[in-house]
Amino acid sequence: MSWLTNFVRPKIRALVRPKRVRESLWEKCPECDQMIFHRELDERMKVCPHCEHHMFFSPEERLSHLFDDSDYERLVLPTAISDPLKFKDRKRYTDRLKEARSGITDKDAIVAAYGKVCGNPCVVCVLDFAFMAGSMGVAVGSGFLSAAHVAVDRRAPFVVFTASGGARMQEGALSLMQMPRTIVGLTAVKEASLPYIVVLTNPTTGGVTASFAMLGDITLAEPGALVGFAGPRVIEDTIREKLPDGFQRSEYLEDHGMVDRVIPRSQLREELGVLIDLFVNKELKLSQGSLTSRTELRGTQVGSQLVDEESSIGNQAGVG
Repeated sequence: MSWLTNFVRPKIRALVRPKRVRESLWEKCPECDQMIFHRELDERMKVCPHCEHHMFFSPEERLSHLFDDSDYERLVLPTAISDPLKFKDRKRYTDRLKEARSGITDKDAIVAAYGKVCGNPCVVCVLDFAFMAGSMGVAVGSGFLSAAHVAVDRRAPFVVFTASGGARMQEGALSLMQMPRTIVGLTAVKEASLPYIVVLTNPTTGGVTASFAMLGDITLAEPGALVGFAGPRVIEDTIREKLPDGFQRSEYLEDHGMVDRVIPRSQLREELGVLIDLFVNKELKLSQGSLTSRTELRGTQVGSQLVDEESSIGNQAGVG
């Protein structure tokens, strides 16, 4: 009887049990309203084939595409008090946290990992917009600080992908205090002479923008990402003026010097690999105060351009 119960019956149940499938095999692009087959969307890293809109990309997907051979170590981040203020609006804060944590292994809106990108070790943090809009509370601040310390301890570059609605209102002033806390972590990274690279994704707003998101040594952004402190509608209502087209989008920020480069998602890994390699391996060498190498970065002869500019400045100074 035990043989029938323990072996045969589970086999039969497995055969007749309906297989789990995706809730929908098609997904609608929020930008152009075109329907996209899920396999095509996965192959294109959640980028719409019709309008190139960059859709939501989970931390797991981003880390798998970023690290070499999808091999990385998930960092154990410190836990925080779930509801320090016993906050309640239409729903208890603890209930909101339970809903956000259901079906996932992460305890809050930040994920950190250590691995190699194009052969170079680095620490990567990703904010998860699906977890309470990626809002920054005590847990996110503590996780960011912990990841920064790991980067310092392992002498590794620090890369952060941002996607957040800002500070978490359910934690009040405690969430606002995470802004200076994250800066403390960045100060340790910079004092250790380690590169800090930020990738702005859609959307990055509020206290995250006002703190660590805009302090990168290099700041990249995905196409069409909304980046700002307050939203455009709030700004228009405040100043009573019409904002220019594309305001607060990554391309607008690049044109106005707030972002170094806008990079499509499919090229981000290669771009980060080049930048990390330049920082870590110091292939770009300075000799006697002038840049003598002719390193080409994406087809631009950076070295010769700087040498010519330096010579021109020197000649002007001599004439003066």
